[in-house]
Amino acid sequence: MENAIVLLDYVLVPAGLMIMVSYHMWLLHRILKHPTMTVIGVNAINRRFWVRAMMEDVSKNGVLAVQSLRNNIMASSVLASTAITLSSLIALLMSTSSVNRSTWFVIGDKSELGFSIKFFSILVCFLGAFLLTVQSIRCYSHASILINVPVKKMSPHPHHRLLTADYVARTVNRGSYFWSLGLRAFYLSLPLFLWIFGPIPMFLCCIALVLMLYFLDVTCGFGWVIGPSDDDHHHEEELGSS
Repeated sequence: MENAIVLLDYVLVPAGLMIMVSYHMWLLHRILKHPTMTVIGVNAINRRFWVRAMMEDVSKNGVLAVQSLRNNIMASSVLASTAITLSSLIALLMSTSSVNRSTWFVIGDKSELGFSIKFFSILVCFLGAFLLTVQSIRCYSHASILINVPVKKMSPHPHHRLLTADYVARTVNRGSYFWSLGLRAFYLSLPLFLWIFGPIPMFLCCIALVLMLYFLDVTCGFGWVIGPSDDDHHHEEELGSS
């Protein structure tokens, strides 16, 4: 009976992780092929519009743009600080050998090796979240400078202005992607934490988390956004060929 309970770790844990990976692979395909059907894709398109609007009149919109990016930097800083703090706590738990973990209520593997693997997985998750949110801060910091570049004074050619605005928009979107990935790492830490108490809570948490993320990631009401985006793309091609 005990061996059967231990085998649950070898069955349910990979199954739960496979569910998480499969969902995010599907979400990535959805973002690349049908961006207006996902919240991430719609936000990326509208951020590109926002950057172009801010750079139309730098002297008027510069302060608003920098303040908006500063808010994003603060949000990323909070996540980064939380991640490195939790990483320190997990490392402290891993180094504490005086705690008798065999008395914990765990349905599954109770060996020291098993607990070490669980704590190490959570530690890697938080360290990954820290690195991703730091990269988000880096991108937002670069964008806060680039968005105030007076392109109209530097080059009268409209094509140059569009190229600069698109580069800034890509930088802002890259910062948002890093922030989203860091947040996903926080989400992943929840089932890994429940794994300490056994593979069954971890597996159920993976299913519940995928269902929750589906309702947070998928949208069906913004298909019109692709219209202006395509028009702008054709306009850029005409400017490039002229």
